[in-house]
Amino acid sequence: MEIKPVAILHSPIEGKFGVPRQSGLAESLVCELELLPPYNREEALRGLEGFDYIWLIWEFSLNGEGESLTVRPPRLGGNTRVGVFASRSPFRPNRLGLSSVKIAGIDAAKGTIRVLGADLADGTPVYDIKPYVPYADSHPEARGGFVDSASWKPLEVIFNCEVPVDREALSQLLSQDPRPQYQNDPERIYGLLYAGHNVRFRISGNNLTVLSIE
Repeated sequence: MEIKPVAILHSPIEGKFGVPRQSGLAESLVCELELLPPYNREEALRGLEGFDYIWLIWEFSLNGEGESLTVRPPRLGGNTRVGVFASRSPFRPNRLGLSSVKIAGIDAAKGTIRVLGADLADGTPVYDIKPYVPYADSHPEARGGFVDSASWKPLEVIFNCEVPVDREALSQLLSQDPRPQYQNDPERIYGLLYAGHNVRFRISGNNLTVLSIE
């Protein structure tokens, strides 16, 4: 059976470079889910206002198909390999992603849901939306595998320019270090497309300096 998107996500992140590696890491990042016909009707969202979070099942539409049985998680420095099913790698066998995002607002008449903390790029197709249920979905005592022992801390973000976009959301996004793990050149200038702007920055040690937002 062919599955079709029920919604499209609109995000200020215009490509896969810079997308948070997990949902909730950039908790101030505002995105919008636009329901597609025939699901863009009020009855499809009836009762959702009683929940704080939702699950999104979506497609890594900017990636190719993942065929490797092992991957190199960034939290392990990008050098250690683990099984693809022991990771959150975006290169999945069926390109499917799963994210928990916070509901910031619902416009049932327009068929839209505003969400916070999504780790999806602009234009990502969403195949299903389900409410997050704490009694079944939360397991605070659970072990986190290699993530529990991984040594990592967010970058310190310094702005050396005017910031014409949401400063807090952009700062949270950049603090997660969007670089591939194999790149560590303090002289290299990176560019991130965000909310119609090109954010140019450099990273040295634990400091990320935003040079310009064009």
